Amino acid sequence: MLIYCVWRGTRYTILNTIIMKTVKFYTLGCKVNQYDTQSIRERFLQRGFKEVHSGAKADVYVINTCTVTASADQRSRSLIRNCGKNKPGSKVIVTGCLAANGAASLTQFKEIDLIISKKFFPENINSFSGHTRAFLKIQDGCNNFCSYCKVPLVRGTSRSRAVEEIIYDAKRLVENGFKEIVLTGICLGAYGKDLPSKTRLVDVITKLEKISGLSRLRLSSIEAGDVSRALINKIALSKKVCRHFHIPIQSGDDIILKKMKRRYNKAGYLKLINKIKQSIPDIAITTDVLVGFPGEGETNFKNTIDLVKKILPLKTHIFPYSKRSGTYAADNLKEEVDPFSVKERILCLNDVARDCAFIYKKQFLNKKLTVLMEDDCKEKAGYWQGYTGNYIKVLLKSKQCLKNQLITVKLKKIEGDYMIGKQ
Repeated sequence: MLIYCVWRGTRYTILNTIIMKTVKFYTLGCKVNQYDTQSIRERFLQRGFKEVHSGAKADVYVINTCTVTASADQRSRSLIRNCGKNKPGSKVIVTGCLAANGAASLTQFKEIDLIISKKFFPENINSFSGHTRAFLKIQDGCNNFCSYCKVPLVRGTSRSRAVEEIIYDAKRLVENGFKEIVLTGICLGAYGKDLPSKTRLVDVITKLEKISGLSRLRLSSIEAGDVSRALINKIALSKKVCRHFHIPIQSGDDIILKKMKRRYNKAGYLKLINKIKQSIPDIAITTDVLVGFPGEGETNFKNTIDLVKKILPLKTHIFPYSKRSGTYAADNLKEEVDPFSVKERILCLNDVARDCAFIYKKQFLNKKLTVLMEDDCKEKAGYWQGYTGNYIKVLLKSKQCLKNQLITVKLKKIEGDYMIGKQ
């Protein structure tokens, strides 16, 4: 297999020419990036490389970068410099979204030996290193072009994998012991719209449900406009699909949503959530909120707070707005929000999100739910941690190894971000 890259303007074949034998991987960003790293990892391991972790030095460092925010750019560049400190006895390889968008600027880093265009890597995976749940990418790219988002510029337009490839990967993951598979994509709900067949996300789910040994299917982030009645019904009736939707809000104010070029308004989003909850009463809603978008005033922000309170998300991922070159917002919207106000709003929203999570979890006190145990808890000695189907983080006290076991527990107590369970 030949894998081509940019290195000071010259083409090189990588894995067939590097004779060093230890490799270390760093991944920044989303679940799709984590999937991409796993695909790269397997190519290295198949050629005799040994992966090293923690403080161990490696012959080759592979950095899968992210460029969704300015801080992601900064973390990516910092990793490059840190790995470069191990030269000249090692090689530094850079891939990912920052490499796709800023390859010219990255060539100025003397620490970098190779910049890889990840599109040359095969998609298939057999396992998922360091995880109990396996992420399976079924779609890449995005056609939405929200005004703040750089992702379509670096990942391109929406592209769907063939159903046969998805099923093949899923079967191998199950054969290798994975009980839960998380379907991921940059715009997951767009799956199939670019395929000649009429296959859609619901069809993929239906086929995956038939795989013997697969206990759970979970959806990663999906846009509000892609949540169809058919998808809601599928989750309501399925014995394998987790009762959990991650549907980004970004803002609860119609003026800001329009500036963001989002394809819904506050009333439409709330109507969708209510429809979902009517069909699936115990469903968990998690979401993303972007704070400090250009022109966001106190009234606009209060509308966001109001929407969050109404939907009662289990978890709210909160991000400050980050100006990204090449996006509509960066080039055209100049009403910047004071950084101090952004920090204050994030603190306020964090408090609201914590209250909403508590209210959601409270309804499950003294109820029995099945938990997929993932690892021992580093914060609470003697406990194991895992997630219910509706994404409640649960701790269970046990002296036995519970890793990768599905265990039914009674939820007895709420402690911060998790609940305490008892067998």
